[in-house]
Amino acid sequence: MCNSLKIVLLLNFSIFPVMMDTTDILIQIRKIVRSINLESKKIEKEYGVSIPQVLCLHYLRDSENFQARQGEIRKFLNLNASTTSGIVNRLEAKGFVARLPKSGDKRTTTIALTSQGDKLMEKIPSLLHEKLTGKLGKLDSKTIQNLQESLELLVSLLEINDIEAFPLITSDNHKTE
Repeated sequence: MCNSLKIVLLLNFSIFPVMMDTTDILIQIRKIVRSINLESKKIEKEYGVSIPQVLCLHYLRDSENFQARQGEIRKFLNLNASTTSGIVNRLEAKGFVARLPKSGDKRTTTIALTSQGDKLMEKIPSLLHEKLTGKLGKLDSKTIQNLQESLELLVSLLEINDIEAFPLITSDNHKTE
């Protein structure tokens, strides 16, 4: 076998494991994205609400007096004001939340979870977010740190740092002041 052919074969075999690793990474990412999409479709089909709407209801359910200002909800969901307003509008139209205007100042409203919204939350099963949060809580801090750094690297490589994303649900994610 000529030397140039040996070099080509060596190069191809040395690159092959890297290609396999990146393919495996892409497949794992695709599995995560697909499972989130499937869950989202299932929740929307069975309960008539989107995952961000569920997160909003969950936030209100955990808030003092089952109420919060829209700005607080916006910060929790990590979404812009117009997107949050649309979420609240759709939930209000379905009777899951109510707007409570502040007497004397119509610019300030409080969003309150209705009994219908609370009943819906009792029916909705644990989301992937909740399951993941429980399992992450069992990992050691070094593993969590490595995972965080790896995810930050992926987000940076994909150049998606500025994309809005709603948070994970945890039972102690927030407490109103």
